[in-house]
Amino acid sequence: MTALATELVHGRTLVDPDLFDRLTDFCAEEYGLERCVAERVMDQGLAFLDVMGRTGEGLSPSQKVDPAWHTFMLHSAEYTTWCQERYGRYIHHAPGSRYRDKATMVDVVSKLRVAGYMVDEGLWGTKADCSEPTCCGDGPCC
Repeated sequence: MTALATELVHGRTLVDPDLFDRLTDFCAEEYGLERCVAERVMDQGLAFLDVMGRTGEGLSPSQKVDPAWHTFMLHSAEYTTWCQERYGRYIHHAPGSRYRDKATMVDVVSKLRVAGYMVDEGLWGTKADCSEPTCCGDGPCC
């Protein structure tokens, strides 16, 4: 019997490529990130928002992923339309509503995985510790 391979989904597919690029550029500039890091942040942020939107659960993003939510919300027309069209409601941001400890992030990561999303462990604080600046040899853009 052959198992079927399931391809993981990327958060970036939830918005038009042009919007993803604009959000990524803004995130990079606003938060002083390399563009490749901002792409990772936006990808994970969109996946995170989709899980919250679909489940209705109040979840916390990691500190590294939170800029994606702020970036999208600052593009208020696009964010409002996206929320309304996908979930029939606006997904509000309630700062400090949950803690960002490792256990909370592991819970969020598991929900992303259950939803079929690719998870970038380095942005959630769930990756094994390693020494900077090599970051276990994979660098900031891997």
